[in-house]
Amino acid sequence: MRASLFLISLALSSAACSDATEFAEDAGVKEEAVSTPATAQAKAAAGGANAISKETEQYQFAYAWPEEAGRHDKLAAFLQEDADHMQGELAKEAAEDWKGAEGQDWTPRQHSASLEWKVVTDTPRFLSLSGHLATYSGGAHGMYGVESLVWDKKADDGMDAKVLFQSPTRLETALGAELCAKLNKEREKRRGIRVDPNSGDSFDNCPGLDEATVLVGSSTGKTLDRLTIYFGPYVAGPYAEGDFELDFPVTAAVLDAVKPEYASGFSIKR
Repeated sequence: MRASLFLISLALSSAACSDATEFAEDAGVKEEAVSTPATAQAKAAAGGANAISKETEQYQFAYAWPEEAGRHDKLAAFLQEDADHMQGELAKEAAEDWKGAEGQDWTPRQHSASLEWKVVTDTPRFLSLSGHLATYSGGAHGMYGVESLVWDKKADDGMDAKVLFQSPTRLETALGAELCAKLNKEREKRRGIRVDPNSGDSFDNCPGLDEATVLVGSSTGKTLDRLTIYFGPYVAGPYAEGDFELDFPVTAAVLDAVKPEYASGFSIKR
């Protein structure tokens, strides 16, 4: 399992919602594009069976995870460790800003970071979680994104959902042309113009899954049979366009892209 989810969260924060189908809603992906720090903190504090929050003059912090995650001791310990690390990094960065402002005629803006984990699905083999991140460090606007964490109950260990597959490229190939087609359809809806993939504009290109978050879900509660591809701000479009959530069923091609050791936990969506 990763040493700290916050390291990946930082990548997201330096990097709106679509009319996604029921899976995105089940996954808890639907959120306001960017909450104010106070709102984000309140949501995280109220959103899980286990919630941590702290506010000082320099920063606001909130971290929460659901009851289902707390049932697995190793997972709960990992999330607690990640929360401690995330708060420590936030406090350090905020303190550096305040120190840099000493003797100046201005005061830094209060920093904030929140991460709330929600249940995507809970099957006999896997507990799939989506982590909703919001950060602010004094700039023009905050950043936000979604993380993935899948707990393998059989191995008593966790991973990013991408690790369930042989590679992001294999999964991308399995999804085929529909991945770009769905993304462009949503882009065109927001922009009001056709997307030209040959324009040379990076926001007209189709990003690879190495730039996406993958969430795995279930329509039966027994096996994983659907997934969402999530592109955060600045990945598939400018900040003003928000993030993109694209839903797909597990097909035979997708199932072939799953690593053999995890294949028994998946099924083709009927």
